[in-house]
Amino acid sequence: MLENEQFQLAVAEDGHLSQLYFKNDPYHMNWVIEENYLNEVGYNDSEKLFGHFDLTVNGEKLQSTRTLPEITKTTKAISVNYRFNNVSVNMKYELEKQLNWEIELMNETQQALKIDEFGIWAALSYVMFRDKNVLRNIHDSAAVFPSISTNYTKINAVRRDNQGGNLGIYQTKGETRSIGTYCVYENLFFENVSPSLDGLLFHKLILAGGYPENFENRDWIYSKEGLTLNGGETKKWCYALARNKDQEEFYQIGLALAHPKITYTPLNVLGKPVRITVELPSNLQIEQIHVHYCEENELHKDVLNSKKESNGKQVITFRPECLGEHKIVFSFTDGSEDFVVLNVMNELATVIEERAAYICDALYSGQSGAVPYSFEPVSNQGESLGKLNLVLKKNLLGKLDIEQVRKVEESAVRYVRPKWFVDGDFTQPQKLYGDFYRCMDFEYIGHLFYLLSEFEDDILQLHTSEVYLSWAADVFDLRVNPELHQDSRGKEEAQMLGVYFLYIQDLLKKLKRYGLTEKYETINRLWEKVTHRVDSETLTYKAAITEHFYDNAGFGPTAGALSEVGLKESAEKYGELLLANIGYSNDFRAQNADRWWEALTYMIHSLWGGVTASAAFKVFEKLKNPAYLEASYRATAGILYCYDTHSSTTLPLEKGMAASTYAVAGPHLNRPDLSRERFGQATFWRDGGIFSRLFENDSQTPDWDMGEELVAYMESFGQKTFILKQSDGIQVINGSFEEFDDNYRVVSFAPFIQSYYLIDNDSIRELKETSQELILKKKDLWQLESIR
Repeated sequence: MLENEQFQLAVAEDGHLSQLYFKNDPYHMNWVIEENYLNEVGYNDSEKLFGHFDLTVNGEKLQSTRTLPEITKTTKAISVNYRFNNVSVNMKYELEKQLNWEIELMNETQQALKIDEFGIWAALSYVMFRDKNVLRNIHDSAAVFPSISTNYTKINAVRRDNQGGNLGIYQTKGETRSIGTYCVYENLFFENVSPSLDGLLFHKLILAGGYPENFENRDWIYSKEGLTLNGGETKKWCYALARNKDQEEFYQIGLALAHPKITYTPLNVLGKPVRITVELPSNLQIEQIHVHYCEENELHKDVLNSKKESNGKQVITFRPECLGEHKIVFSFTDGSEDFVVLNVMNELATVIEERAAYICDALYSGQSGAVPYSFEPVSNQGESLGKLNLVLKKNLLGKLDIEQVRKVEESAVRYVRPKWFVDGDFTQPQKLYGDFYRCMDFEYIGHLFYLLSEFEDDILQLHTSEVYLSWAADVFDLRVNPELHQDSRGKEEAQMLGVYFLYIQDLLKKLKRYGLTEKYETINRLWEKVTHRVDSETLTYKAAITEHFYDNAGFGPTAGALSEVGLKESAEKYGELLLANIGYSNDFRAQNADRWWEALTYMIHSLWGGVTASAAFKVFEKLKNPAYLEASYRATAGILYCYDTHSSTTLPLEKGMAASTYAVAGPHLNRPDLSRERFGQATFWRDGGIFSRLFENDSQTPDWDMGEELVAYMESFGQKTFILKQSDGIQVINGSFEEFDDNYRVVSFAPFIQSYYLIDNDSIRELKETSQELILKKKDLWQLESIR
């Protein structure tokens, strides 16, 4: 064991880093995946442990596990040396103020060697433990958020409790091509086991190549190049590992290690100002800045200029003229390079209008369809009804299209009601899953009927709004009332929280306003009962377990629900899990709410990422802590990417189409064809196993479970923009701004803007304003009364 005042570490006989601990960690978390755990749960993947590698030299594949290394140890360092016929690989772990990890690749011949692949496993503890003690998944596991850069790659492994300290990894020498992942898992869903899913991701640093021979996809942002090692040449890569307490300290340590600190607006709108701020370490100076983008399958590169502010930071502003991903590359005078990746979309109102039109024009079956009055793709799961709710919400906030509303109404009455309920009786659910039904389905149906009740009677054609309100109450009662279920599964599920936290307060207020007193009192009593039960169990974090041993679909809705009822202490405890779950990165797509099951890699998942973002927004509204607002918006930018039909780096989507999942990793080592790609989970049908039972084929459209998250977006960032006071100016969330001598021009990206909020520490002031732009005078901006 090697140790100093910060770390303890050990290297196994086969050369992998087997132990990495923080000194004085009360949970004694091992920050690397353990071979003993793999053996315990039956995962035969020990060749992917931290420090093992794959290397292809002149077409010959080499692996660290096929040879025994020479290991030497001093008081400060452990060196691990692997020798092959024509190359050697040397690694050194050296303890100084931080842990320095050095990697050398040496050409032992005098001939040039072609390195097609060099990938080193950096198997951090990204583990969903097969353990019902959820505290193990909270204290001993980490989400892994990468910022991949030419010379300034960094990773923060964030402990899932968000309190016990995180592990930052910073590149200090060499070039990192990318970071890939490989997933192993066990899912016993069809064996009636609960929880049924566990698994883990192995992360891999790609130093050269990383993809199958002749592999191509549309990703033009990240390099897939190999490298050439000249005769006698040595290539060297160095990384520094350091402990940090939070996002801010992670970036400050980066500055101390000579990394630029670049902040940017992740989501941008065509023709509106993009704003980027750069803080440089003392040894760096910008030589030039370029923006790269793709238009009509051709790459373009334009020069950008920066302006130095009085605080020493460089500010870059420009108005993009092309849709899709933009790569902003900073070249420095020492020859190094850093970049950020941001997105440029159409006006969000246009995106939502196009989506609603596609749903109604392309997906609605009508009377003569194979499944009459349904919206494709057809599913037994209530999530598939989210697209109907999206259409209704758009018509409540945006342009009213009566035909769209009536198509949804027709589907709700003639397809949804008889499918999920025997003879349309809301007390008799259909057993759509063989011998059981899912209570979770009913929260989407209840929302559907509630949204229909929001329309005037002259818009509706089959029933009045009050009838739909009554139906919403009946279905919601079934969702949350255990007494209405006969079997134990139904009784248990009825008492679980779900996405209904997004709209229950609105439903309750409307029931009370319309005099439906009995239904109001029943539902309100059950709502209070379940939230207070969850509140009483907060110390065990029981609600973080679903069918998954640890799940943002559990702790996200829980944090949101606790916030809705004002249980601040418990909301904050679950809220910490949200802050640890939502990423930060130089690439807007890697700021996702962390989840892996639907993609078998870390990913953007539209529905559950959107629900997690909405939960963080609810926590912000209750706690007034801007960290939740910022996290919610970072995740939201990724969710909207799933609806973006102008992406230049993924397979094209036709106007109004959407895809539920984006795989952040490249390469995706389980399925290289899915690397940095958008798709639906049905794509795994061809891989067999559980997926061949979950899906009938892989031709199902990739948007089956999308919609509810966009309804939640329309309720929050769809109508609100936030202006935060900073020591050196302002920050705008859900918009951008331009600064002039005496004022700011603030632009909102909210498609249905209703209000701007001014935040000055714990003071929040709402400005009701429906204009997409505001001119705010600097001298008057913060002379406001606080309204909380």
